Amino acid sequence: MHDLLVIGNGMVGHRLVHTLHQRDTDQQWRITVLGEEARPAYDRVALSTYADGATEDDLALEPLTGPHTRILTGHTVTHLDTTAHTATTTEGTTHHWDRLVLATGSDPFVPPIPGHDLPGCHTYRTIDDLDAITRAATGARTGVVIGGGLLGLEAANALRLLGLDTHVVELADHLMPAQLDTGAGHLLATHITDLGLHVHTGAATTDITTTPQGTKQLHLDNGTTLDADLVVFSVGIRPRDHLARQAGLELGPRGGVAIDHTCTTSHPDILAIGEVASHQGTVHGLIAPGNAMAETAADHLTGQSAAFTPAQPATELKLLGADVASLGDAHGTTPGALDVVVNDTAGGRYAKLVLSDDATTLLGAVLVGDTTALATLRPLLGHTLPGDPLALISPNTPAPAATDLPETAQICSCNAVTKNDLTSAIDQGCHTLHDLKNTTGAGTSCGSCVPTLTRLLTDAGIEQSRALCEHFTHSRADLHQIVRATGIRTFSDLITTHGTGRGCHICKPAIASILASAGTGHILETDRAHLQDTNDRHLANMQRNGTYSVVPRIPGGEITPDKLITIGAVARDFSLYTKITGAQRVDLLGARLEQLPHIWRRLVEAGFESGHAYGKSLRTVKSCVGTTWCRYGVQDSVTLAIRLEERYRGLRAPHKLKSAVSGCARECAEARSKDFGIIATDTGWNLYVGGNGGFTPRHAQLLATDLDETTLIRTIDRFLMYYIRTADRLQRTAPWIEALEGGLDHVREVVLNDSLGIASDLEQAMEEHVAHYTDEWADVLNDPDKLARFTTFTNAPHTPDPTIDFTTVRDQPVPNAPTDLGLPTTRPQESTR
Repeated sequence: MHDLLVIGNGMVGHRLVHTLHQRDTDQQWRITVLGEEARPAYDRVALSTYADGATEDDLALEPLTGPHTRILTGHTVTHLDTTAHTATTTEGTTHHWDRLVLATGSDPFVPPIPGHDLPGCHTYRTIDDLDAITRAATGARTGVVIGGGLLGLEAANALRLLGLDTHVVELADHLMPAQLDTGAGHLLATHITDLGLHVHTGAATTDITTTPQGTKQLHLDNGTTLDADLVVFSVGIRPRDHLARQAGLELGPRGGVAIDHTCTTSHPDILAIGEVASHQGTVHGLIAPGNAMAETAADHLTGQSAAFTPAQPATELKLLGADVASLGDAHGTTPGALDVVVNDTAGGRYAKLVLSDDATTLLGAVLVGDTTALATLRPLLGHTLPGDPLALISPNTPAPAATDLPETAQICSCNAVTKNDLTSAIDQGCHTLHDLKNTTGAGTSCGSCVPTLTRLLTDAGIEQSRALCEHFTHSRADLHQIVRATGIRTFSDLITTHGTGRGCHICKPAIASILASAGTGHILETDRAHLQDTNDRHLANMQRNGTYSVVPRIPGGEITPDKLITIGAVARDFSLYTKITGAQRVDLLGARLEQLPHIWRRLVEAGFESGHAYGKSLRTVKSCVGTTWCRYGVQDSVTLAIRLEERYRGLRAPHKLKSAVSGCARECAEARSKDFGIIATDTGWNLYVGGNGGFTPRHAQLLATDLDETTLIRTIDRFLMYYIRTADRLQRTAPWIEALEGGLDHVREVVLNDSLGIASDLEQAMEEHVAHYTDEWADVLNDPDKLARFTTFTNAPHTPDPTIDFTTVRDQPVPNAPTDLGLPTTRPQESTR
């Protein structure tokens, strides 16, 4: 057995070892991995989710276990001896190797501008970087990101999520210049600016100084000066090739360890993979070529023939309110290349195909605002198009069947999986998405190819299971019908008659939602309180320090002075942090568990009720001021918003629901980003459905036009009840519509034309909800058994949790630095808006 030493425990080093475990059937290698970071390997591609509630465990890659594998974290190599075949660490430990793989990755590049090393200047590369930025953001108001590329925008999103007023400075004349053309870059800037970020393109930072008040000032070469509490550099990467330089290995022309097609360096016993490697003079900074190098190196180490061939680049960004994708030769540099462009600025959508000079072969693509075509375009890259190129990027055009793709088409570029690989796996018995992903590796990285995997299974005539979980063979929609038809009102009765076992974290909250939508009583009744998600158990959103937020309902954003005074008095008396949300409500944060009933009582007595910020239910109906005040308004949007919010309050659903009403086409309430949005016309109301924000933003689509108010409400009743009855668990309205056969046209037929003959049933169900609605906060206050749940310590119900403490920032209490409280969570913290 030979000794293999891998220096670097990032994603590419992890992929190498994982692949060797699969291919080293003769157990030739005894593997040692030295990782500089103190934590195990994690998904650096998803790093931005760490700022949005994801934990280290969420980001952690699958543990590497094997009888001859050691993973040593917190070990930094300082010296390589290529003659003795040894590596020495900072601790003085020496590791012998027969073969060595350098997978040390890259460092963020910080331009040597004056002031770059001042306190408050950070890089954005690791979890430690994110932790440092989060600490620095406490008490900060303004942040600046230098660099408007892919990582720069992810860093900007992280600052935005931390509550900072954020600026982005980019040297090029548009954002993401490496991936996007000018038109796409400018449209992306519009999307980002609409979110409240400030974009400065065509500008370079000349120096950074510190003011007497301790803040920083960035001076741009266009004369602009930006004040900042913290600065993040994200302008590119540099290969971490210091060990190769020390060992005298050949380097690439722009740095990085020079490798051949087998990933071997100038030393025959040393390989290099990932961002530290330079192949034919190019350092590849994406995960797909890194994975391909890892696979090639694994083949080489196990005696198989393989050659690294870099695939066409593909980039996808799903942040900052806009989907962005770039594929292949996005800039059209191929001689004779032709462009096909759809530029819908009003709709916030840009799409460009780059074609060969005979317009038959796809060379590249750029998508902004809507990247649904990416799943179809990616496997077509470099292949003859199946039809009219314009049809591939035209709105509402169905994607070509998966069977139309050539066998050599690369379906998963992250893991270099072709259609032939997938169809072969299906032929060999992979008949579920789970099996197909585990066998081929497709869909296990960025996940954008999963829709195509599903289509391949469907095209092969394999019906996919819709089971809710291992305890129920039925889908959520089927279980909803069973509850309605049988009158079952408890989880125990349902799992006894239609399931197996005791249930799990998947089925319990889903069944709780079904029971709640069926009007079976309060969600904290004895037989169902244990089913709820963390937030639902206490009718409030748990925050990072173990406290809770309280969000009273303010229908339509309209509130009287007396009610405002009540909110202020409650916040003052309970020392709560107050924030006006983006959905026209006031969020009171920092309440301890035992304080919640006392806070609710004050609010309920003043006429407030639960805003359901914690539930999978209607959150808000946002509104502009409409004809009441606005000189442009054509309808009374406030009155309608209040009517809708009071009608649908407490309506439990597969996922949260948001709505808005705009009093004119200027769309100040942003109705087209909501699950159901209404925009006034001169003669009535236009109804849009299926708009979602969050990780996968969607613009709502027009369902019906010029409706009178009665017809509008009847149509919304039908739409919401049809969604509640047929959607999958945790499925928002946008993916629900996309998953329906026929999509929006099917919804239109059911909701407007009653094609299924269920319209009256849907309307009656909504009327029953409206008739039986009660406020969940008030119900708890009137029930001693439910009140007993709101204590931190059972034997000392009035004793506050000693682990909770605060500091004061801008005259308000905020949590001290976050710690791991060991609190139960089932999902990243949701917005309370």
